[in-house]
Amino acid sequence: MTTLITYAGPGAPGAAVTRIGGVPLAVPGTAWPTCAECGGPLKFLAQFRLDGSGSAVAGTGRAHAHVLALFACQNRPGSCRDWSASSGANAALLLPARGLRRIARPRGRSVDVEKLFLGAAHAAEPYVAAEADYDSACAAWAERTGRPRNHVLGQLGGAPAWLQYDQTPVCPDCAGPMRPAVQLQEGPDPITAMNFGTGRGYAFTCIPCGGAAFLWQC
Repeated sequence: MTTLITYAGPGAPGAAVTRIGGVPLAVPGTAWPTCAECGGPLKFLAQFRLDGSGSAVAGTGRAHAHVLALFACQNRPGSCRDWSASSGANAALLLPARGLRRIARPRGRSVDVEKLFLGAAHAAEPYVAAEADYDSACAAWAERTGRPRNHVLGQLGGAPAWLQYDQTPVCPDCAGPMRPAVQLQEGPDPITAMNFGTGRGYAFTCIPCGGAAFLWQC
């Protein structure tokens, strides 16, 4: 089986649910993440509710222990290595699920709001497909529902459907392989899409160590 993330229409920008776009939530006092390569603020991409084991889920509930928030640099597209899990040009924040607040927006005349947000918030809902691999599950979902395939936003957990080769990050603390949390497509609206070079994003967590990582391939 494969658990797809499917587009569920416009979402509330500040809701504490799994969503693409909107505004980021974090522990009070958290600073907006910045790019290690250019120094500018990162763009907020998405957040995911995780259960106690680190598996991503699409709603809200008491079982959720963490929130995974994803950011990437879009200040100089193609210059900063936002596709790399180790470059510092993106960020994956693993946060406690309770007590989160909106992160204060960076200030300054040089801050471009369009480079901080996607411009729209997309609600997401899970769809459990019988197919074992991601691409087959996407094709089957589109055929069954009659909806466009770009309404599949990705998958929750499962084996990553790599476009190139296996780039599973190693946890810097325990040196073990991180666990797949979510795989992402760019989105249903090209105007507000995430920029993965028409490819896919991949987020991983190490719940025992409290770490997370993000990368993309095309």
